[in-house]
Amino acid sequence: MSTFLERMRALPSWQVTLTGALFVLGFLIAAQLAAEGPRIRYTSQERTPLIETALGLQRRQDALQVQILELRAQLAALEASEPGSEAIVRELNAALDRARLAGGLVQITGPGIVFRFEDAANSGSVSDGLVTSHDIRSLVGELWLAGAEAISINGERVTTATAVLDIGNAVLVNSAYLAPPYEIRAVGPSDLYERLTGSAGFVDFIRGRVEPYGLRLSFAELDDVTVAAYAGTVRSRYARPDPAASATP
Repeated sequence: MSTFLERMRALPSWQVTLTGALFVLGFLIAAQLAAEGPRIRYTSQERTPLIETALGLQRRQDALQVQILELRAQLAALEASEPGSEAIVRELNAALDRARLAGGLVQITGPGIVFRFEDAANSGSVSDGLVTSHDIRSLVGELWLAGAEAISINGERVTTATAVLDIGNAVLVNSAYLAPPYEIRAVGPSDLYERLTGSAGFVDFIRGRVEPYGLRLSFAELDDVTVAAYAGTVRSRYARPDPAASATP
């Protein structure tokens, strides 16, 4: 040990310093290589599937673009081969718009009336002083007869499939439970109010139901009344005769 120390003392100081620096540098390089090895292997293992996935998606996108161009070309060929096809498409679209309008699937804005229908002020427990589904159906029916084009009850669009029923202290409209006051919106011709008030059925409704029991019915004529579109599920069901039954004498 003493011999080694004597030899170290005999070496010039710069050689000792250089030897120590090289030793430290070699240790750092070895440690870095040891740490980089797993990361390089990991990234190289993960990169191939990602590239394959990206290339697959790119190929699928290219195929879809080709398909779109082919379909566009087919449509153009059909339109060119059928001179009246454009007119037929316009007619079909117009018929579809009319069907949506008739089915209440389109929001409508136009001149109309907004009613506010409330229970009697001192109704208490007297049922005659409460607005019922029958009262609402009567008012809605008179509006249809007066020429209303679209009607809603508290935002629920009234369609041919709408039922207005009493459920406890609420009214069920389009599967929605509505509580008073009831706001009934109607869009129609500019003289809708004159037609309504001139109807014998509406006059009888006011005199026989609203006035005797103190039901509160107010209204406002507006230039712009918006009736929301029907937001429920459209399920049309119909009946047809059984051919076997009709053939039976």
